[in-house]
Amino acid sequence: MRRNLGLVLIVFGAFFLALVPLVRFYVADQLVRAPLNRYQRTQLEAPNASYFDTATLKLRKNVTLVAENTVRGDVRANNGDNDIAVWDSSTNIFDKAHPDKMIEVQGYRIAFDRRSSELVNCCGTNIGGDTNVRMTGYGLLFPVANVEKRDYPFFDMTTRREVPMRFEAEERVQGVKAYRFTRRVPVTLTQKVNFKMPGEWLGLGKKSPSQKVDRYFESTITQWVDPRTGVPIKVRQAIHSFVQTPDGRGRMTVASADLRTTEQGEKSLVEQADEHAFLIAGVRVYVPVGALLLGLLLVVLGVVAGRVAERRAALPPKNPVRRADGKFGEVQPAEENAEPPPIGRP
Repeated sequence: MRRNLGLVLIVFGAFFLALVPLVRFYVADQLVRAPLNRYQRTQLEAPNASYFDTATLKLRKNVTLVAENTVRGDVRANNGDNDIAVWDSSTNIFDKAHPDKMIEVQGYRIAFDRRSSELVNCCGTNIGGDTNVRMTGYGLLFPVANVEKRDYPFFDMTTRREVPMRFEAEERVQGVKAYRFTRRVPVTLTQKVNFKMPGEWLGLGKKSPSQKVDRYFESTITQWVDPRTGVPIKVRQAIHSFVQTPDGRGRMTVASADLRTTEQGEKSLVEQADEHAFLIAGVRVYVPVGALLLGLLLVVLGVVAGRVAERRAALPPKNPVRRADGKFGEVQPAEENAEPPPIGRP
């Protein structure tokens, strides 16, 4: 019986040991990927910002601008290719004092490899409805659970070109270790304006005639990324958008703001990162290590049980005991109150 028990323990132990590489290298690879159905809302604020109010035709200064970003995953847009995730991003920028009046609305769709996070061009990707844009590099995410201390090429949605995201330092955000990356977008022409603007708005004086202008953009974007997941947990965007005459003499600010993730937003992003990191560590570390330890324990117990059974089987049988009546077997204890044998007559 003990020998059979030992064999059963060894079989179960071998089963758990076989699970270790399967879970670590196959199951983990299937599960550690960007989700298809993503929904996330984040908010950035910029005090002491300025923007050109098209309703009053005046430059508003020292206001607080708010940028609300929403990311939604479209699970059907990948045409059944579940290695590709398709996410839609929309950002509404407004004056905090007048939240019902939108200053600008930005939107785009990206498609990317769920393991590497690298952008692909399919599934209706676009920027502001323009489907002719060819995206390269990375978009919203760094490599999933595989962020290194190096530079990454990111696609800037405003200037529509690839810009390097450079690693700068390792810091802590809400107690979580994060890698700080920064990408700097130089002054770039983003739009040819089809109408002329009054010279006075451009700082050329009241008597200056209307001028043809173009729109330009520059920014410095800093992201603090959780290396366990590849998800940014803090963002800072210093942006400056302006129009300028071709000769550079006249210029007017369209928007200038230093947007940063709110305190509550940081806490929410860190909580989400911790949850994702726990799941990733589960399939990469906890489950494989647990299966390894349990498998080794069962094998050891099985070997020990088998050897105990072998030793007991090898012991010689006990010598039989001859009773007083000449039979073999254990001596039966005398019964209480038993009558003494009768004494024979001479």
